[in-house]
Amino acid sequence: MAQNRSLDPQDDEAAIAGLLASSKTIAVVGLSSKTFRPSFGVSKYLQSVGYRVIPVNPNETSILGEKCYPRLEDIPEKIDIVDIFRRSELVPEVVEAAIRIGAHAVWMQEGVINEAAAARARNAGLFVVMDLCIAKELYKLHS
Repeated sequence: MAQNRSLDPQDDEAAIAGLLASSKTIAVVGLSSKTFRPSFGVSKYLQSVGYRVIPVNPNETSILGEKCYPRLEDIPEKIDIVDIFRRSELVPEVVEAAIRIGAHAVWMQEGVINEAAAARARNAGLFVVMDLCIAKELYKLHS
């Protein structure tokens, strides 16, 4: 898997495809049980194409049939990608947690942009994708 790369929408689709192909478990920070929320639809799609989705939301107990954890550090298994559905200003704390748990990558969804947090993640050796929808990228690969 590629390391120390920051991707933006114009960057290398092959690197994204490689990340998605080599990943199995995705922690979705900010996943909501409200079916109209983008985080719910994206996570349901991720499950439908074979990913293990682990919800991270302190206000929920279970979403999409999976136990929900209050924090990344509470998840008892290895995480490949931390998918972030939080406001841009809240990203640094999620990145720090992703570094602590040894995640391979952080993925900031469309509209989630934090250059300083992206730099911090890259410097810690994480693969970084920013301002892209993981479901849209997967859909492009599977169509």
